[in-house]
Amino acid sequence: MSRIAGFFDIDNVSKHTSQILDMFNDRGFDDTVVLEKRKYSSRWHKVNSLILENSSSIFIATDQMSLHSNETNSVSFVVDCDLYNWKELNERHELDTGSGPELLKQLTELAFPRTDNNIDIRSVMQSLDGLLAEIRGVYSFALYHDNRVYLARDMIGVKPLWYNNSNGLAFASEKKFLYGFGYDHVRELGPRNMICYDLDNGTVTTYDRDLISQIPEHRFPAKKLNHDISELLQDAISVRIPDEDFGILFSGGIDSTIISRICQQICDKGNTRVTCYTVGLQQEQTSPDVHYAMKVADEFGIPLKICEIGLEEIENYLKVVVPLIEEPSVPKVGVALTMYAASMAAARDGIKFLFSGAGADELFAGYDRYKRSDDVNNDCYRDILEMHEKNTYRDDVVASATGTVIRFPYLDQALVEYALRVPAEHKINNEQNKLVLRTIGEELGISHTITQRNKQAAQYGSRFDKAIRKLTKKKGYRYKTEYLESLCNTSKPKLGVLFSSGKDCHYAMHLMQQRGYPIECLITLKSMNPDSYMFHTPNIDLAQLQAHAMDMPLIEWMTEGEKEVELADLRSAIKQAIRDFGINGIVTGALYSNYQKSRIEHICEELGIGAFSPLWHMDQEKEMHDLLDIGFEFIFSSIAAYGLNSSWVGRTITSDDIDRLVRLNDKIGVNVAGEGGEFESFVVDGPMYKKRIIINKYDVIELDEYTARLTIEDAELTDK
Repeated sequence: MSRIAGFFDIDNVSKHTSQILDMFNDRGFDDTVVLEKRKYSSRWHKVNSLILENSSSIFIATDQMSLHSNETNSVSFVVDCDLYNWKELNERHELDTGSGPELLKQLTELAFPRTDNNIDIRSVMQSLDGLLAEIRGVYSFALYHDNRVYLARDMIGVKPLWYNNSNGLAFASEKKFLYGFGYDHVRELGPRNMICYDLDNGTVTTYDRDLISQIPEHRFPAKKLNHDISELLQDAISVRIPDEDFGILFSGGIDSTIISRICQQICDKGNTRVTCYTVGLQQEQTSPDVHYAMKVADEFGIPLKICEIGLEEIENYLKVVVPLIEEPSVPKVGVALTMYAASMAAARDGIKFLFSGAGADELFAGYDRYKRSDDVNNDCYRDILEMHEKNTYRDDVVASATGTVIRFPYLDQALVEYALRVPAEHKINNEQNKLVLRTIGEELGISHTITQRNKQAAQYGSRFDKAIRKLTKKKGYRYKTEYLESLCNTSKPKLGVLFSSGKDCHYAMHLMQQRGYPIECLITLKSMNPDSYMFHTPNIDLAQLQAHAMDMPLIEWMTEGEKEVELADLRSAIKQAIRDFGINGIVTGALYSNYQKSRIEHICEELGIGAFSPLWHMDQEKEMHDLLDIGFEFIFSSIAAYGLNSSWVGRTITSDDIDRLVRLNDKIGVNVAGEGGEFESFVVDGPMYKKRIIINKYDVIELDEYTARLTIEDAELTDK
C-alpha cells in the first residue's frame, strides 16, 4: 500500500522532493513515521525520505517499513511490496527480519559480493533474479549500491513502477507523479525486465528475466488437470490469507465464488473471519451482481456486505477515480468505480486485505472473444503478459487510494504457469467458457445455477455503466468518454499515428483524439515489398494526400520490407517523430495481430514511449459499423479471399456490404474487418478530414477470381 519515489543525479532534487511530498499529501499519505537523514521541511515530518551519498539523490516512501538504509554495506532500499512467504525465506536464508519489506531488502543484499571491487552489473542482476524467484508475493523496488540504482518489480506486474532517465533518473509508483514534474518520456518498467542506472556515466543496463511459458501443453486427462488446478488455487488462496479479518471483492460469479468458498473452508479451521463485499447501483431493480451475491451468501452462510450507491455518490466517486487511473476509458473507469466502491466499504469496516478474482478470465478463456480465436492459449498467454498494462495498474492505484491491499490468487505464478499450458479444449467450447473452473466449482459444492452463470463484466453486473450513461446525459454530454474526459485533470502525452492509409489507423487515431490525446504527426512506412509482414502497401503513396486532407504533418520512411529487418526502419521513423514533434507515444490500428502489436510495443519500450492500441480485440462487426456511423468513408483497395471478387474494389463500402461480410463470416469464416488479409482499405473522408478526397481515375488489376488490387492513378482534394 506504500507509494515510493526516487530522484538521482537531479540538480533540483530539493524542489522535486517538495513537489512529490505535496502529491503524496494530497492522496492522504500523511500518517507514517520519520526515517531520514535530513529534512527539507518540518511539515513533512510524517513522510519517509532518505538523502543518499550526494545531495542530488533521494529515496522517498509513504510507509516507514518501505525505506531501509544500512551504513555497513552502503545499500539503501525503497520498496512497495506484499510478500506471503517472507517468514519462510527468513529461516531459509538465516536472516533476522521482522517484515516483508525488511526481508526483501536483506535478501537482495545477498546478490552483492562482499567486496565492492570490480562488481559486474550483469552478474549482480542475474543473482538478484535468482533470489527474487524464491519470493511468493508482489513487489516493486529500487536498490542503491555503489553509485548504481537497480529497479525491479514482480513478474506479473501487480506492483507498478514508472521511470524516466532522460536527465538523471526519476522513478515513482504512479506515472502521474512523474508527469507532474514535466517529464515527457515516462515509461513503465516491464515486469520481466530489470534495469540498473549508473550514476557515474548515466548509462542504463537492462536485464531480461525469463518469461512465463505456455508450451508445451499438458497431456494429462481432464480429471488430473482439474485436480491440479484446484490444488494450486487452494494453495494460492491459503498462502495469501492474512493473520487478521479480511474481505473479498464479490460479484456472485464463478471466479469470486470459488475464492469465497475456499476462504470459508480455511477460515472455519482458523481464527480469521472473511466478509464478502458487493456493490451495485441503487435502483428499483436489484443489480445482477447483488442478486447473485445474495444467493451465494445464503447458500453457504458467508457474511456479505451490500453497498448500493445512488447517482450523486457515484458522481463523487467518479471525480476521484478518473484522475486516479489517469484514463477516461469507459470500461476501465467502470471496473475501477466498482472496485473503489467495494474497497471503500471494506475500509470503513477496518478491513485492510481484499481478495480479487482478477486473472481468471485471462487464464481460462473467460471472454467471448476467445471463442473467435485461432489460438486460444496464445491469446491467454498474451493477455497475462499484458495484465500490467490493462488491469493491475488500475487496481493498484485504486487500492492505494482506499488504504487497502488487493491480493490476486489467480495470478499466483505457479498457478499461472500451469494454467497457461492447459489445452484450450479444457477451457472453452462453443457453448461455455472457463470449463475447468466451473467443474472445480461443482466439486466444491457450488450450485449449478452459480457455476453455469454467464456473468457480465463488473461495470454491467453492478449497473455502474448505466449510472455513467445517466450522468453523461444529465451533464449534457453526448458520449460517455466526453463526460469522463471532463473529470480527468491529467495532461495527455503527445502521440504519433502509425499511418497506413486504411480504416483501422484512422479509427484508432479518432478514438485517441476523442479521449483528449493530442495527435502531433502521422508516420508512414513505404514498403517496397508488396507482401510485407508489417506494413500496408496498396496506394501508400496517397498517404501524403490524406495527411493534407487532415492538415497533419506526415513522416514518410522507405523500407525494403524484409521481415524483421523492416523493424529497424520503423524504429528510425519513430525516432524522427520523437525528435521533430516531441511525441511520447505511438497509436496503432492493431485489432488482433499479435505479430504487429508486440513488435511495435517492443520498439516503443526501447525508445521510452508508450504504445496505444485502442481497437485491440474490438468486435470486428462493431468496428465496421462504427466507422460508418461516425462519418468515415472508405473503399476496398484490394481483396484476396474466397467469397470476394473485383466488384468489391473501388466502390464506397456501405452498411449492406458489412452485413454481407457478416454472412460470409458465418458461412466460410471471412474476417469481417479483413484481419486475415481478406481486404485492404483506403479512407477518402472522415470526421478529422478538413477536405474530402475525390478519386478521378483508377485501375483494377484482377490476379484471379478472388484476388484483385486497385491502383489509384488520379485523386484530388475538394472542399466538404
